[in-house]
Amino acid sequence: MDARLLDVLVCPLCKSPLVYDKAAQELICNADKLAFPIRDDIPIMWVDQARQLPAA
Repeated sequence: MDARLLDVLVCPLCKSPLVYDKAAQELICNADKLAFPIRDDIPIMWVDQARQLPAA
């Protein structure tokens, strides 16, 4: 995942920064508890494609 791309991507819902999970190939929004998948080095930023994370 390109570091420059990570600098500009934000959560499509709340516009907060995303955390890159390299092992899971996901971008994590801690505020909304969503994990956006990365497929073939392309982040899929659709909310309906995101995985809901368990509440901590």
